[in-house]
Amino acid sequence: MSEFDRIRRFFAEPAEAQRKRLGRAAAWLGIGDDCALLEPSAQALAISSDMLLLGRHFHADVDPESLGHKALAVNLSDLAAMGAEPIAFMLSMALDRDQDDRWLSAFSRGLFSLADSHRCELIGGDTTAGPLCLSLTVIGQVPQAFALRRDAAEPGDQLWVSGRLGAAAFALKYPGRCEQADECLNWPVPRVELGMALRGISQCALDLSDGLLGDVVHILERSRLGVMIFADRLPLHPVLEACPEDERLALALQGGDDYELLFTARPQAQAQIHELAKKLDLELSCIGEMTADHRREILDARGIPLAMPFRGYDHFA
Repeated sequence: MSEFDRIRRFFAEPAEAQRKRLGRAAAWLGIGDDCALLEPSAQALAISSDMLLLGRHFHADVDPESLGHKALAVNLSDLAAMGAEPIAFMLSMALDRDQDDRWLSAFSRGLFSLADSHRCELIGGDTTAGPLCLSLTVIGQVPQAFALRRDAAEPGDQLWVSGRLGAAAFALKYPGRCEQADECLNWPVPRVELGMALRGISQCALDLSDGLLGDVVHILERSRLGVMIFADRLPLHPVLEACPEDERLALALQGGDDYELLFTARPQAQAQIHELAKKLDLELSCIGEMTADHRREILDARGIPLAMPFRGYDHFA
């Protein structure tokens, strides 16, 4: 198939069908022109881009349906971290000869299934020939006063995290050993509903892509604060139970690919957060406290600091 045949069959026509399913159009003008046109919004636009590269973010034998899901999920996770509601996304792809009709059909299925569930419309992009590479840009909206920002944490804030940590890192280290862990790695759940629900409860959040200890540093640097993390409060995923304690902590704190939300809130918001956890049927754990003295400590159950550096996955390491 030609480039434009592929675009039409696997993306343009499914995008048109998606608009009919959603019953609304995010773009005044979508796929088919030099630019997509969006109507101005009274809310702030939240825009984020992510790239997934063969050999760096996934292997050649990846299930294309799960790759379509994950490519969009990691971008939606960025919107969740800002408390933004998804509106639309753009997809650019470099494809080689291994991406045949069957591969593209499965990829498109995974992509649009997740896009539909978040009412997020494909409005454009680009394709070219080359080593497999995916680049997505997501667009959302959030009231400016309620956007969750990395520079908005305050001394005395509690540090919270959603879900359970470490399963995706376990799957990366031990591929194929645990089906549940592999599912966490390949089918991450972007916490969009949680991010929007945190408006007015939290002012500061980010999503966990490169490991909690590496990612929390972004909050510490932007908010000019320190943190105490309590190791015995960490919500470790059950798949880590078979690992030694040091490995459990390393996978949960430095492993990455969890795509859970890490957020701060004033202590008086604790009851609201517990109610929110019940409403969303999602575990929300208080794991630490923000400090004004720029300390960076992980404390065990006895209050003794653990020797673990605040770093996570580094693409250039």
